[in-house]
Amino acid sequence: MGRPRTDRPLHPADNRMKQPFRLDGRRALVTGGASGIGEQTVRALAGAGASVVIADLDHEAAEKLAAEIGERVSMVPVDIADAESVQEAFAGLDALDILVNNAGIGHVGSIEGTSLEDWRRLFRVNVDGVFLVTKQALPLLLASEYGSIVNMGSVAGLVAVKQRFAYCATKGAVVALTRQLAAEYAGKLRVNCVCPGTVHTPFVEGYLEKFHKHEKDKVRAEVHARQPIGRMGKPEEIAHMVLYLCSDEAEFVTGSILAIDGGWTAL
Repeated sequence: MGRPRTDRPLHPADNRMKQPFRLDGRRALVTGGASGIGEQTVRALAGAGASVVIADLDHEAAEKLAAEIGERVSMVPVDIADAESVQEAFAGLDALDILVNNAGIGHVGSIEGTSLEDWRRLFRVNVDGVFLVTKQALPLLLASEYGSIVNMGSVAGLVAVKQRFAYCATKGAVVALTRQLAAEYAGKLRVNCVCPGTVHTPFVEGYLEKFHKHEKDKVRAEVHARQPIGRMGKPEEIAHMVLYLCSDEAEFVTGSILAIDGGWTAL
């Protein structure tokens, strides 16, 4: 929840009766919600009782997912890097309790292999997009009793990752803006950041197709093996971390940067 509810007594019988991590009656929006971690987040939030808006550029995939999950899920087309598109997407929303800033893109390359256009493209989506969406959502979230933002960061925002120069920079910015928002709106709105390690998503498969087309199985196995836990993460594992952060059970959690990375940052 956004504001601390000091008027609500905690009774042992209530704790026994209440099913944890429920979001019944709450309204959520997930950017990049049509695939990968975003898709599983939509499924997790809807499964916990929330009404969810999928905000995505991929209209067809978003519509298909919304139809599959059912009546509590809808979609709105949006380019999060375009201020006018974001404004139009929010024009039809009159209430919001949960914002998940999940949409993002990647880039492979050191500073020498990163063009100015690459750099700007990543910042437009990964940082400007979070800014534009959050700014539009903020009045609705502040009006909610349960206002919560979850930003999708990365271990690349916490530790150095070779050949990810621009990506590390953008995810470091997401970590910093999460902390600033949490401090600015403490007691009114909760803001947290989830930082996954390598997760087996269409994003990863796209990377393998682009850079290792003739040895995808071999490189995929290597990526699994280099995680300390011995495998890549699963999108649903990240989604359930997001679900926790949006729930009443996490109402004391704000400004937190939560790594879910199979032990990567422990090393």
